[in-house]
Amino acid sequence: MPRPSLSSPPTERTLGLAAAFGAFFIWGLLPLYLHLIDPSVSPWEILAHRILWTATLVGLAVLLLRQGDRVRAVFVTPSLLGALAVTAALVATNWGTFIWAVVNDRVIEASLGYFINPLLNIALGFVFLGERLRRLQWVAVAIAAAGVVFSVAAYGQVPWIGLILAGCFGFYGLIRKRLTVDSVTGLLIETLLLSPFALGWLGWLYAHGGAAFLVDGPRIDALLIGAGVLTLVPFTLFAAGARRLRLGTIGIIQYLTPTLHFLTGVALFHEPLTTADIVTFACIWLALAVYTVDILGARWRVRAAARSCY
Repeated sequence: MPRPSLSSPPTERTLGLAAAFGAFFIWGLLPLYLHLIDPSVSPWEILAHRILWTATLVGLAVLLLRQGDRVRAVFVTPSLLGALAVTAALVATNWGTFIWAVVNDRVIEASLGYFINPLLNIALGFVFLGERLRRLQWVAVAIAAAGVVFSVAAYGQVPWIGLILAGCFGFYGLIRKRLTVDSVTGLLIETLLLSPFALGWLGWLYAHGGAAFLVDGPRIDALLIGAGVLTLVPFTLFAAGARRLRLGTIGIIQYLTPTLHFLTGVALFHEPLTTADIVTFACIWLALAVYTVDILGARWRVRAAARSCY
């Protein structure tokens, strides 16, 4: 068999891996980007611009791809529109909480939410979709829960930032999984539904002299517009990767984002890392290791069974 040429085109899997790593890497750098914006800019103004510019850019993409019929089909289907209104609220809560956490130097706590998310997805699948959990998955969920309980006991309060981020993202995925709406159309409708609230908030800021866009200079303007770009680009890469890779592979690669968040908070932003934080994260990381072993083991058993059939 001849060896493949160095000039031969990359495989679909290679393209998928590159796209997925690119998406999660960009999401992982989001705290650094938000720190470029002047601290005087309200996190809620950043959220409003992220919503509006994402809607604008995705809307242009839908027009260029001539997919307007899909959007119209959703707007004349009340059940779909109602469900997307719920997911829009979850998106806004997730984005707003994350931006607030970064602006207020709580990146480490925010990273906890995205470490928890894969394990929460397992629990949500068990409760709402009737999915059966394998033994190691039960162990992983129990270890993660123990880490959260320890955090509550150590601090005397719930790590609400991490739990809100994980909960919003988890329920968002649960609802969207049941909808017959493609990801691009869904994102456009979600941001369109949020746009009146974003415009209303910006109008209030301008009326009270608190707005930064078109006021604080072109650098701030470009960064606020870029918030929409940094939503659309990784989203597009993620969609390309998800089409070409197994869900389990995506699930493992997604650890890149909270890992970068955690390292950014510790090494670059010098956020305090207490003993309680270390114990809590150790529990979550151990749970993720168990979860990853379970995924790889299940994949190996499927392959072994397929080989035995020949």
